[in-house]
Amino acid sequence: MVHVVSFLAHGFARAEHPVQIPPASAVPSIAPEVAEAQAKADAYHGGMNRHAGPPAGATAPAVPEPSYAERARTLAHLGRTGTLASLSRKYPGHPFASVMPYALDERGRPLMLISSMAMHTQNLVADARASLLVAQPTAGDPLAAGRLTLMGEARTVPLAEIDGARAAYLAWHASASYWVDFEDFGFWRLEPADLYFVGGFGAMGWVDAADYMAAEPDPLADVSESILQHMNEDHAGALLAYLRGLGGESTGAGEPPDEATLVAVDRLGFKVRLRTGERVHGMRVPFPREVNTAGQCREAFIEMFREPR
Repeated sequence: MVHVVSFLAHGFARAEHPVQIPPASAVPSIAPEVAEAQAKADAYHGGMNRHAGPPAGATAPAVPEPSYAERARTLAHLGRTGTLASLSRKYPGHPFASVMPYALDERGRPLMLISSMAMHTQNLVADARASLLVAQPTAGDPLAAGRLTLMGEARTVPLAEIDGARAAYLAWHASASYWVDFEDFGFWRLEPADLYFVGGFGAMGWVDAADYMAAEPDPLADVSESILQHMNEDHAGALLAYLRGLGGESTGAGEPPDEATLVAVDRLGFKVRLRTGERVHGMRVPFPREVNTAGQCREAFIEMFREPR
């Protein structure tokens, strides 16, 4: 049993201009030599995708987790700055990437305050097609972190909706109040037509725009970073003891982990990065019940860590 008497005593600090996405039949098939190389790689690695980590046992129960649509909406909510890719007017067909602060409207559509003199604005006037990449900040491996690409068309926000866009944007970027009224600045909105979400190694897929806009950010989104920091700094030992108590088979490595780091938390559970010998892999652990506040999350951790393994 893990003793956690003082554990966490103080708590945890629809598109108006849709993009025409080509049908699958219009997408060129993978080159034969690429397919052959992939088949050889799969065979060499025992048929296991190297991005997916150790396979779960055949009888392992499915671990509940939010849908990709919810995770994408959460990541977009947490972001404040992304990378906007427009089509270059000077070099037709060539991507042009720009750092882009953004906010979200009530449907999760990115709002941008940009100058008519900016090169990306001139690109969008000529061709509205664009993508916005939002990446989860991390001090570790960036490929293990979440990222989201929103594809669509960027249009100026209609005059009747300017006040709402202004309020939403300034709530996220207060410093923009110094230039928001400059004549050359205006609000633009990216109308998502499709999205691609990557949640780290082995978790990736397309997200329907309607599903994304219907989803809500995870209720722990705004406190997740403080939860992760608190757990990893103050309760790393309790976390590792709990995971070791699950046994090596449960963690997917055949033996108990040597190190554990909490890397994500949501209303249904949490993800950890484990090191077992020289192997580094991930694991998802469910909460006993759904949690919707930092207090409920704290109670769930206490309950789990107190259970004898």
